[in-house]
Amino acid sequence: MKTKNILFLSNGHGEDTHNCQIIKAFTKISSDTNISAMPIVGAGNSYKNLNIPIISPTANMPSGGFLYLNPLLLFKDLGQGLISLTWQQLQTIWKFAKNCDLIMATGDIVVAAIAYSTKLPYLVFLSADSSYYEGRINLGLILPKLLNNSRCLNVFARDALTAKDLKRQGIKKAEFVGTPVMDNLTSTGKNLQLKPELFTIAILPGSRLPEAGRNLCLLLKLVREIVRVMGENFCQFRAATVPILMSELEEISTCEGWEYRGGKLTFLNQEYAIEVICYEDAFGDILQHSNLVIGMAGTAIEQAVGLGKPVITIPGEGPSFTYRFAEAQTRLLGSSVQVIGKQTANSLILQEAAQKVKETLADKQYLEACIRNGLERMGKAGASKKIANYLMQYLSKEEETKNIHN
Repeated sequence: MKTKNILFLSNGHGEDTHNCQIIKAFTKISSDTNISAMPIVGAGNSYKNLNIPIISPTANMPSGGFLYLNPLLLFKDLGQGLISLTWQQLQTIWKFAKNCDLIMATGDIVVAAIAYSTKLPYLVFLSADSSYYEGRINLGLILPKLLNNSRCLNVFARDALTAKDLKRQGIKKAEFVGTPVMDNLTSTGKNLQLKPELFTIAILPGSRLPEAGRNLCLLLKLVREIVRVMGENFCQFRAATVPILMSELEEISTCEGWEYRGGKLTFLNQEYAIEVICYEDAFGDILQHSNLVIGMAGTAIEQAVGLGKPVITIPGEGPSFTYRFAEAQTRLLGSSVQVIGKQTANSLILQEAAQKVKETLADKQYLEACIRNGLERMGKAGASKKIANYLMQYLSKEEETKNIHN
């Protein structure tokens, strides 16, 4: 029996994460399938962490893939060689696809079009589109043809509302099975050094440098405001960082008046003492144990909302987490996310955000609504396994068909 080959396409950091969850679920049910990946945006670190081979060169562009937030960044991307990189990636995909059996495309029209261009069967997780943004997805002229093509085996929507909208617009294959990134959030039992009598606030600065470093600086200022408003004996803070940001914490601390030692950021003055404990390997544990999240991230905040957590966000400099992004995020994720301010957070915005943290933690009715909203927007865990089963079913049917013809 010939070894099967699946190529996973994605065009965004969050999309990489979705695909990696599907890959982890798939490898549990199939040990004899070759899996490869092509992240169109970024370096594909999520794939590298799973030791999934990436078939073509990648690069971190200035826009980070967020061209819709600031079209001017396109010129910076072009200056960094975007056109030649994209053409090289496409040529590699077309050549590699000749020995593949199936494409799993996660993202938007870009990866759907690339999957179509390979002339292979493909599945699409339309993770970048949601009817929550505008009430109805503008599919345009091309995307319906890509999704209704006979080689498109299934279309997974990112939420139930979007699945209904897609079906109303003629995409009969659309369905909602959940969101793959909700499948890596189980607690590992990591000792977070928590005091049970205190509220736990999670800090999510994002994963892309250097932006994540700037975000963390802003969030540390917000932490100081929160303690000033609530007092030092009400909250404890745990930051979920990526390893590359962890290595820069000492430098970040010196410019912000904090001290860093052994994973802990501390701030001391005459009024209060603050401790922020940082982890690079306890994301799920931190979210599970948190009462509230302050963050400036994309997928990580979606995951927090899915777990029923209230989220307070403040705009940053970008290029990704700006007010425009944060405002769109509130439409996508609903009432669970409260964005404070319409510009890069200044002292007044930080004061308002700290007050909102205090009010939110005291609002039991709102906290209960966040749990319901999280299920509605992100779905239950288990999507990765369901999508992996679709992939496996197709490969099994294909093998049966070949055996019959032989």
